[in-house]
Amino acid sequence: MVSIRKAIINDIPNIISIGKKTFLETYLINTPREAVEAFIEKTFDESTLTNEFANDSIVYHLVHLDDKLVGYSKIVLNVSNNHIDQKHITKLDRFYVLKEFHGRRLGKQLFDFIVNFSQQQQQQGIWLYVLIENERAVHFYIKNDFEIVGYHDFVVSKTRTNPNHVMFLEY
Repeated sequence: MVSIRKAIINDIPNIISIGKKTFLETYLINTPREAVEAFIEKTFDESTLTNEFANDSIVYHLVHLDDKLVGYSKIVLNVSNNHIDQKHITKLDRFYVLKEFHGRRLGKQLFDFIVNFSQQQQQQGIWLYVLIENERAVHFYIKNDFEIVGYHDFVVSKTRTNPNHVMFLEY
């Protein structure tokens, strides 16, 4: 059984654990390990996440299959982007399902959940950065009506950036 819920501060250790694993699965294919590990150290730090939980515009959701945590999302409400005219839009900052659970439509269920949540927050759309080389993810977003609206160099570390599409779904 699939369940999705808003994360609470007590979920931080689980977010750190799954965040590290999914980020490694996604980025080690084309990014040097040192750069990936530098990003993970900075991003998946307990104090960083604690500060994020204190910010009402940052919301994490967890997806479970039976009792196993298999993915999560992080959205940030009301984050503009210079490639998009609308102002009340949500940034989909992280969206990951463990590789071993791909193909089970868990990502689609989590995606539909966060789009609905975003709409309930009076947002006009949702945008994201996606690694251009991550064809599976790019295809997923296009299939879900996103459009490529720009380009962004995603900073992984002091010495590494990755080419990303800026994608947008208007509601």
